[in-house]
Amino acid sequence: MIRPAVLADLPALAALEQELFGVDAWSEALIRQEIEGPGRRFVVADDLSGYAVTMSAGDIVDLLRIAVRPDARRNGLASRLLDELLVDTEDASRMLLEVSVSNSAALGFYVARQFSVIDVRPHYYRDGSEALVMCRWLPGAARTQTATAHD
Repeated sequence: MIRPAVLADLPALAALEQELFGVDAWSEALIRQEIEGPGRRFVVADDLSGYAVTMSAGDIVDLLRIAVRPDARRNGLASRLLDELLVDTEDASRMLLEVSVSNSAALGFYVARQFSVIDVRPHYYRDGSEALVMCRWLPGAARTQTATAHD
């Protein structure tokens, strides 16, 4: 089951961040800010084997993170987390994310979930690798385009 993150999840989330991202892991303080911050949605699996975070600004939703513990991968958890974050995005026109060009598993996941590459950020990651900026158009995009056409 997917649910909103709560402050009691902080220690487990910080440990999972460290396990998955090492030197690029979010600190416990940053995780707290993401749980409590305005425009944020932070969802977790009940057993804390995975989580996902978005930030909304205007008609854009930024997918900040999807993370799943290695032993919980390949069972649809990332898809369920993303699906939960796509709920209540009817006012948004698009969801954006950055992903390392070297992360072929994530790239395959995002392409299968209707994201497409729209830009490249050179030397984006600490190791110097490029980030691909990906976009998924959302239902709100049609309303935005229709409203603009009628103005």
